[in-house]
Amino acid sequence: DKAPLYVFILPLLCVSLCCLSASKSSKNCFSLSSLSCLSLILPICLPVCPTSPHFPHCVPPDFNYNTDGYEGDGAEDGKSQDGSETMPFIDESPTMSPQLCAPRGPDGETVSPTPPEGLLPGKGLEMKKLVLSGFLASEEIYINQLEALLLPMRPLKATATTSQPVLTIQQIETIFYKIQDIFEIHKEFYDALLPNIQQWDEKVTVGHLFQKLASQLGVYKAFVDNYKVALETAEKCSQANSQFQKISEVCCLGSTLFSSLSTALLYKPIDRVTRSTLVLHDLLKHTPKDHPDFPLLQDALRISQNFLSSINEEIDPRRTAVTTPKGEARQLVKDGFLVEVSEGSRKLRHVFLFTDLLLCAKMKKTAVGRHQQYECKWYIPLADLTFQTLDDSDSCPHVQMLPEHEIEEMKIKISVIKSEIQKEKKAPKGQSRVERLRKKMNEQESWLLLHSPTIPFRIHNKHGKSYQFLLSSDYERSEWRESIQKLQKKDLQACVLSSVELQVLTSSCFKLRTVHNIPVTSNKDDEETPGLYGFLHVIVHSAKGFKESANLYCTLEVDSYGYFVSKAKTRVFRDTTEPQWNEEFEIELEGSQCLRILCYEKCYDKSKLNKDDNEIVDKIMGKGQVQLDPQTVQSKNWHMDVIEMNGIKVEFSMKFTSRDLSLKRTPSKKQSGVFGVKINVVTKRERSKVPYIVRQCIEEVEKRGIDEVGIYRISGVATDIQALKTAFDTNTKDILVMLSDMDINAIAGTLKLYFRELPEPLLTDRLYPAFMEGIALSDPAAKENCMMHLLRSLPDPNLITFLTLLEHLKRVAEKEPINKMSLHNLATVFGPTLLRPSESESTKGQHITSASDIWSHDVMAQVQVLLYYLQHPPISFAELKRNTLYFSTDV
Repeated sequence: DKAPLYVFILPLLCVSLCCLSASKSSKNCFSLSSLSCLSLILPICLPVCPTSPHFPHCVPPDFNYNTDGYEGDGAEDGKSQDGSETMPFIDESPTMSPQLCAPRGPDGETVSPTPPEGLLPGKGLEMKKLVLSGFLASEEIYINQLEALLLPMRPLKATATTSQPVLTIQQIETIFYKIQDIFEIHKEFYDALLPNIQQWDEKVTVGHLFQKLASQLGVYKAFVDNYKVALETAEKCSQANSQFQKISEVCCLGSTLFSSLSTALLYKPIDRVTRSTLVLHDLLKHTPKDHPDFPLLQDALRISQNFLSSINEEIDPRRTAVTTPKGEARQLVKDGFLVEVSEGSRKLRHVFLFTDLLLCAKMKKTAVGRHQQYECKWYIPLADLTFQTLDDSDSCPHVQMLPEHEIEEMKIKISVIKSEIQKEKKAPKGQSRVERLRKKMNEQESWLLLHSPTIPFRIHNKHGKSYQFLLSSDYERSEWRESIQKLQKKDLQACVLSSVELQVLTSSCFKLRTVHNIPVTSNKDDEETPGLYGFLHVIVHSAKGFKESANLYCTLEVDSYGYFVSKAKTRVFRDTTEPQWNEEFEIELEGSQCLRILCYEKCYDKSKLNKDDNEIVDKIMGKGQVQLDPQTVQSKNWHMDVIEMNGIKVEFSMKFTSRDLSLKRTPSKKQSGVFGVKINVVTKRERSKVPYIVRQCIEEVEKRGIDEVGIYRISGVATDIQALKTAFDTNTKDILVMLSDMDINAIAGTLKLYFRELPEPLLTDRLYPAFMEGIALSDPAAKENCMMHLLRSLPDPNLITFLTLLEHLKRVAEKEPINKMSLHNLATVFGPTLLRPSESESTKGQHITSASDIWSHDVMAQVQVLLYYLQHPPISFAELKRNTLYFSTDV
């Protein structure tokens, strides 16, 4: 009775641990000789260390891989280069897959784990079994760790009801919160999965087990939410109770664990979810789409990814970076690649936002095989950082903006290379050429990322120094500004780093970074989705959650070639807290994977206007984004969703149409209208040279839309376009009134729709092959003769309409400094619409082999044809008909 309680508890623990060790040592999975007591007892003993080529620091030479490749209880100590602890970020992307990172041999070459006998990669469902077998082995280790952790809990509970309790029941339940539940979930999963692997055949299904496991992730969420309380409780109990302190020192449950490994404690269970997510990626790769498991595994993956995303958002500020000289924790809050304007030129920088300072770095050039390092360019303490507008006396750095057509031409080159890579992959000896093409594409995509951003983001040091970045989206600018301002609300002191301190901090950036590569295609896995090519239909329904009435509108952005582009804008809903837009937009996608919605309050105060180009003065009320999952989006039905942003909820619907389906020309069954009816039929009926719809839309655009930013590029509201289409088709008397009241982007959209729905293109099916050949001619004189001859060969209604449109587009381009629409921009918008051939007998049944094929060849040639005529001196119908040719008039 008088002996300390731990004297009785410890032998029980040691016996239990030895029994566990003996029972598992034969399987080489779990033994005291190979694992520390800490890693035996805790399911949370190591920080997450994503096993990816991008994390070379995470694979020390003595790193011990299990045969499964998913669980490594290795020697990573979680220390940064200055000796402080780190809290890495959870990366739920498939590039984390441990299959991409194998252990290294003595010569530095990677050594592949040996698959079990009879199982070789690449054999379809056999490969799936290999993945499952590996995961099962790591699951066994994890369960044993959880079981060992529960050992001290039981005797502690038994003493809680005695006269000398070590801990109260409440304290025990707080410290060991949800461990029992997590253990039971994984034990049940293991017991159900094991017989499926032992009796494997092609009909075995496991998707339901992973789906059930994913559905129970709420337990992990509860564990994470309780972490801080568990930490504080263990610390207090250890200080107040000498018996618990001695137990905790031996069992690694008290002060030793919770002080020195507090950052790691939070992550081990979440690391398990991360590993499960990686396994789901691999299982989907090796599961046929018609297998019953496929939809279940997809659903489990979706749930897991959403869970990890939500956890990331919540724990983001807790990631410890380095310890300051005063012993305080400096944390990494945000990092990313930004384009800085330095000495009049653009430089790609990696910017790191810590809790007390902003650091701008560039990647050092290192020898092959050496770890990459950062070089600090400058830093600003957040206490000294301001966003104040430049005074008139201050000079704004001059930034050279490239003509839009150069940006578009680079996109063409990238698309062509993508197409070539796909073809070379199928060639027997194309691998070496693929590598060269990838390198070339990386250079071109990096050039595009460097030169495409135009939105300025300026920061100032209150001591006088200013810095300017260029961003592609107001979304990013808002995120950076909000993150900095949130940190500045705290009581920050200005800090000055010595050269040594700055070096230590810069060195730690490599390990702490959450964004590892610039967002170019060549940095992605082949297995990753190439994105969507085609048209995304989006209906922005309504929004709720505004505290005060305001003038509200939304903009839509999608990613394209690594950066985001604004594609659509709703009308302004005046003086309301619950706007009801119900507006539909058709957005063209170029390999897009993400849709963003930004909600703004419209500013009508002219005194607040900013003189800088591209500077949006309207206040961002909220912003959010959704992944464009091909499986979800590509159904024929509308998919409704809600984006939550700063307490505001925006409701929207979307559906996707692939490019080859969306661009089919379908003749109208009713010949009394104008849409889908041959142009000669319409002009003959109207007794006009140019269709009435074309003349009226052009007149309205030139009257009040020629100064509109993005005219013809920004999507109009689909419902408004449909209303105008119906009005023109039925020859409504109120057309002119409708046009004068309608949003100008809807009118521009109606004109584009008219040309798109012609049963054959304006430049005709018959002449299409000749246009493709003519634009490819190298000799300027031959090209001029051919291209003019082709125009002359068009039917009169087609030719006169084309020349009318041509002169209109030239007038629009004259206002490029205001509307940002160059000739090349307009050619990109209208080229495919005016030239894309209708479906002929020869093309029926043919499908585009890859998304980039149609974009890189036919479409680009169509753009070039229209651009040729737009850049040509004025073309007169009468003169064109009068001129003769130097060669045969046969086409």
